[in-house]
Amino acid sequence: MRDAGRLSPPRLPPRPQRRGITRNLMKNTRFTLSPFLIGLLLNFCVLNICDADEIVLNPAHPEKYTVVKGDTLWAISGKFLQHPWQWSELWKHNTQIKNPNLIYPNDTIYFSMVNGQPQLSVSRPISTSNLQTDKPCVLKPSDYEKGRQDFLLDKNGKVLPCSRESELERAITLIPHDKIATFLSSPKVVSEDELKNSPYVVGFHEGHLLAGTGDKIYVKNLTDTTANSYTIYRTGETYYSVNTNEVLGIEAKYIATATLQHDGDPATLVITKATHEIRIGDRIMPSPDMENTLNFFPHPPEDILYGHIISVMDGMDLIGLHTVVVIDKGSADGLVTGHELVVYQKGRKIVDTLAPSEEEVQLPDEKAGKIMVFRAFEHLSYALVMEVNHDIHRLDDVRTH
Repeated sequence: MRDAGRLSPPRLPPRPQRRGITRNLMKNTRFTLSPFLIGLLLNFCVLNICDADEIVLNPAHPEKYTVVKGDTLWAISGKFLQHPWQWSELWKHNTQIKNPNLIYPNDTIYFSMVNGQPQLSVSRPISTSNLQTDKPCVLKPSDYEKGRQDFLLDKNGKVLPCSRESELERAITLIPHDKIATFLSSPKVVSEDELKNSPYVVGFHEGHLLAGTGDKIYVKNLTDTTANSYTIYRTGETYYSVNTNEVLGIEAKYIATATLQHDGDPATLVITKATHEIRIGDRIMPSPDMENTLNFFPHPPEDILYGHIISVMDGMDLIGLHTVVVIDKGSADGLVTGHELVVYQKGRKIVDTLAPSEEEVQLPDEKAGKIMVFRAFEHLSYALVMEVNHDIHRLDDVRTH
């Protein structure tokens, strides 16, 4: 059970207003933030993003907001700020917060202006666990199924309040991790030479034509026998530059995971997990490090960047909120995990019927949403759609601003 009551961090002493911050941002903003977020922001500040020039509150921010299951810190930040990634600018003024609290579903966040300064506070649902009765009154989920009726009564015959026993709610996360989990380790993007020169499946145990979980496979040219496990890939989509049509990379599509049983040439591996049947010619690579960091907070690249959405993962046709897309910019262009880009919907061409020659007019591009890079390869990146304002399509532009 979590303690009830509104959390109110101590007031900070006055301090000079920082240069470049709008006068809507005050000197001693107070927030209640989770330890998880603090860890994210520390990494964020290492990148010197904390010195952003300007912070602007969302003019349509609510006076209060109740957190619901499925919310993310990113989405909640956007309700109070025009740029959610600037939350750290507010956080870093709260140096006197000694015991930050996690934010959970059903918590209510209140916004108020105190002496011209913005303030956030959090209140929690009242817990009945603190109510005093002669005997403990606890309701378990199974009580409802069993039709329990032996509730405690007061002297007037009225049912006394009971606490409800249930699993503790998990604190909200920065982004929906389940949407990107399968893309953090596989599939991956490789060069044509890297895929061509990788070890490959040459045969199966007992002359089988295909293999699955539990089967033995034989692999040629496996020289690295030190890995704990190996991933079996198959050639997937080839990604091309929109501007030059050159090959930017090839998708290595995940097929299975295997462990080494005997080294040699061919080496013997055993399939431990498979999503597709393994075929002759499938490629083998050491499994990537599964400890992909999620300790990041979205922020814009420092340099101006222009790119395009060139593919949508999982065969999706529509690009909506929390869809994973591929963009034609990567680490060679300065992109890193956490970089946020703005998506622009291409403007339509229309005919100016009032012009003497009825000439075509190119309408301006419109901001359609935002994406966040969560895995960067050399010339390509996987990104998650974080915000959708208009329809987003393949070949739409992505830009720094």
